[in-house]
Amino acid sequence: MTISFDLDDTLIPGTKRFDTEKQTIVQRLLRLEKIRLGTIELFKALRSQGHRIYIYTTSFRSILQIRLTFYLYGIPVDTVINQPRHDRELGENKTRTSKFPPAFHIDVHVDDSPGLKIEGDKYNFRTIIISEQDRTWVRTVLEMCETLEHT
Repeated sequence: MTISFDLDDTLIPGTKRFDTEKQTIVQRLLRLEKIRLGTIELFKALRSQGHRIYIYTTSFRSILQIRLTFYLYGIPVDTVINQPRHDRELGENKTRTSKFPPAFHIDVHVDDSPGLKIEGDKYNFRTIIISEQDRTWVRTVLEMCETLEHT
């Protein structure tokens, strides 16, 4: 399966706060963003199960910056879709939804926004919505991915 993840308030703290992975001196010197505690464990588990991992964000961060962040945490991602790429590839259809995972052959998208679940229901794409308070979010995602893989 191809599984995509949102960045802001899902994997990277913004307005929502959660514990983060420890950073190395190199990550701090490069001023890389901190990622949610459990992300390394989750990505490694998904990878070991044969899944592809994408980042799908509405931010304007560069693809290189996003790739570098995850690479230096030891969890390289397969593809990055940022807002410019989303706009470019969806063209005229870009206004119908904030994200449209099927356009990028994504099987399920992990996000913090309940609004995206509504869009997923409306436009027929699968989502996993996680809360900032969910301390077992890694297990939540793994269990839901396993369920979705068999449906």
